[in-house]
Amino acid sequence: MSDCIFCKIADKKIPSKIVYEDEFILAFDDVSPQAPVHVLLIPKKHIATLLDVTDTDLHLLSHMVKVANMIAAEKGIAERGFRLVTNCNPEGGQVVFHVHIHLLGGRQMMSPFG
Repeated sequence: MSDCIFCKIADKKIPSKIVYEDEFILAFDDVSPQAPVHVLLIPKKHIATLLDVTDTDLHLLSHMVKVANMIAAEKGIAERGFRLVTNCNPEGGQVVFHVHIHLLGGRQMMSPFG
């Protein structure tokens, strides 16, 4: 999608600090981190919301979780704990309409959510 900021990042039209990349997904440091570790994981395929995920896209989500676990270990937060967050639509807190997972860690996460 031509006006999607995450598509532009995946296409290298907007620079980012890439943490991980393969043919399916890209992970990069958030430009406005909410924790000492804040990495965004996105599929390279544009999928607007979780509601738009099809059966053929499920491998992307499971791959994103697997890579998030790997990044958490590399960043030294896996054993202490981390949070994976994804939002869907405006009331769910989604701001960029391209499916993405936030990997947050390096500090005590607070609850309750919302």
